[in-house]
Amino acid sequence: MKYALITGGTSGIGFAMAGEFLERGYGVIIASSSRKNLAIAKRKLEVKKSKIVNNTRYIITIEQDLSVPDGAQKLYHKAKSIGVDIEILVNNAGFGLMGGTESIRIRDDKRMIQLNVTAVVCLCKLFLRDMYENGRGKILNVASTGAFQPGPYTSTYFAGKSFVYSYSRAIRQEAAKRGVVVSTLCPGTTRTKFFEKAGQKTPIWAMSAEKTAKIAVDGLMKNKGVIVPGVINNILRIVPSGVKMYFVEILKK
Repeated sequence: MKYALITGGTSGIGFAMAGEFLERGYGVIIASSSRKNLAIAKRKLEVKKSKIVNNTRYIITIEQDLSVPDGAQKLYHKAKSIGVDIEILVNNAGFGLMGGTESIRIRDDKRMIQLNVTAVVCLCKLFLRDMYENGRGKILNVASTGAFQPGPYTSTYFAGKSFVYSYSRAIRQEAAKRGVVVSTLCPGTTRTKFFEKAGQKTPIWAMSAEKTAKIAVDGLMKNKGVIVPGVINNILRIVPSGVKMYFVEILKK
């Protein structure tokens, strides 16, 4: 059986993608820093797929904090030690911080960069080596529509997503020559715990995590380079970045 490893897989888009992969016959490995959240997510996913079918584990959990140095390397080694065929890597884990850049603590920004940027790069490097050796594999990196313009009052978060967007497109071109697919997901506002963690209310126009996940997995399977869920989000891509930046500032203040 082939498996999809999903970071930040206990809630939101990550959890919804785990359900999508299960429905498509994949086993899933969900990774999170919270043992409690992993246990809850696993129980919910077991409703979709029995835990053991023909002695095969469909749902595996790994507890690992990716916001600490060497967190990505530890996750990689834990995943490899399980001894299953990891066909797909989904770099979904992340969080955002809102406020003037001078008001956000340096240690919090560093932790966010570690999780949203550094861990993504490290996991891509580690798993690409294995995928190149096997001549197959898929990586889905979760960026954001925030990658398409600077974000006043979300400066580090938007910049990090811009990095993920650029990095993913670059390694996609490298990987294509080795039989490996790299796609970038750029969701817009989505109904997840993101806004709650950032101390904000989720906008009423937010797309559901389930719909976003289905579009994301469909795009990955179709070898789509950049996946932007929703008609409005795709239209907004052509709006000049300066205009979008102005409205981002108004909304965040």
